[in-house]
Amino acid sequence: MKRTVIIGSNPKTNNYAFTAANRLQDHGHEFIPVGISEGEVLGKSILNINDRPEIEAVDTVTLYINPQRQIEWYDYILSLKPKRIIFNPGTENQELKKLAEGQGIICEEACTLVMLSVGNF
Repeated sequence: MKRTVIIGSNPKTNNYAFTAANRLQDHGHEFIPVGISEGEVLGKSILNINDRPEIEAVDTVTLYINPQRQIEWYDYILSLKPKRIIFNPGTENQELKKLAEGQGIICEEACTLVMLSVGNF
């Protein structure tokens, strides 16, 4: 089981972050929703990113916020000390990738949903 932080979570069921949470759960991975929206994702309260919640033992951060919105969260994302960061389509960011790789974090420009569906998450 890979503890995965979903940055960009919100309670709307018709978005990719929500779908990712659902698929992660279906595949037996723990997910932690983090975002600016209040509410729940599959019964879990969304942690407010503005509070920079401490989360232990993070395997993966999967991003669902665009590169411009990521800038203010670089330090927070890196403070989670994930083993890897997945840059989903539209979230690719060479600056954050370079910073993360400099700390030994694996970066993948990929789609969490596809990775789960083909078994290489």
